[in-house]
Amino acid sequence: MLVACSAPAVLAEEEMSFDPQDNPQTQQLVEELAQQGVPSEWLEQALAQASYRQEVLDAMAGAAERRLRWFEYRAIFMTEQRIEEGAAFMREHADTLARAESVYGVPPEVITAIIGVETYYGRHKGRHKVLDSLATLAFHHPARGDFFRGELAAFLTIAYQQDVAPSSLYGSYAGAMGYPQFIPTSYQAYAVDFDDDDKRDLWNNPVDAIGSVANYFAEHGWQRDGFIYHEAEGPDSRPDALTFNQTVRPTTTAAEAAEQGVVTQASLTPDTPVVPLVLEYADGNERYRLGEYNFYVITRYNHSHLYAMAVAELAEAIKQQAEAEHD
Repeated sequence: MLVACSAPAVLAEEEMSFDPQDNPQTQQLVEELAQQGVPSEWLEQALAQASYRQEVLDAMAGAAERRLRWFEYRAIFMTEQRIEEGAAFMREHADTLARAESVYGVPPEVITAIIGVETYYGRHKGRHKVLDSLATLAFHHPARGDFFRGELAAFLTIAYQQDVAPSSLYGSYAGAMGYPQFIPTSYQAYAVDFDDDDKRDLWNNPVDAIGSVANYFAEHGWQRDGFIYHEAEGPDSRPDALTFNQTVRPTTTAAEAAEQGVVTQASLTPDTPVVPLVLEYADGNERYRLGEYNFYVITRYNHSHLYAMAVAELAEAIKQQAEAEHD
């Protein structure tokens, strides 16, 4: 999902300014959003406060999903503390999580694991000013400027509608925000007011965050009571006829995987869509799993099979911890 950047050219001072008075590109954005109802003066003041951040461009090339093997990536999230705090988050928000499952069909431990992976249950929501990050990426990213320009436009619209100063909001280097780290267009599309206070607040309100994560999954086809993945056995060498670790909608069937020797003891109908997975462990061995459709849905949140598997395993561990504490 992330694109590496080439070595940056040295920018002139005027190229680093996002003030619409000096920058024709941001002035054009002001004009476009003004036509959609956001006041020009407000937009001009907001963009004049944006600052160029080279570290944001540098960070785009270093996502962990791109450089770590499964056992290394897993170790980041599968810690005793993150599991215990996940169980505590589930206890604290039990009623909200139960309501989210009732409405959207997404289990409490899965919602909790997403928030746990994204922001450590709201503890680490990001240290970058969202305005700075998105302005930098919108007008200086070598490959995805148009995408981030859309995110910047969405962010400014959200901030105006919710009467929040754009320069006061922090998030990831890529502009993801709040407890669930929604990018602005996802915020617009999937955030819900889950406590009926007439605000969709993902920055400070865990109730809205819980409902919004559940809504996001439901809107992407989450199957109520469905499985995420199954342990599997397979041949010593990966079968060439199967494509592993994909994050596209599954087209391989359980029967086709079995024909290549990748089988699970779970009771799957032959036509069940599956995501063939092979994961690297610290002992040098690779092990097979078969993701179901809900595994694919998790990859809609982050297009990485490592991410989806980390969420799945953390959810399992949180549920086990919560049940052990309850007993």
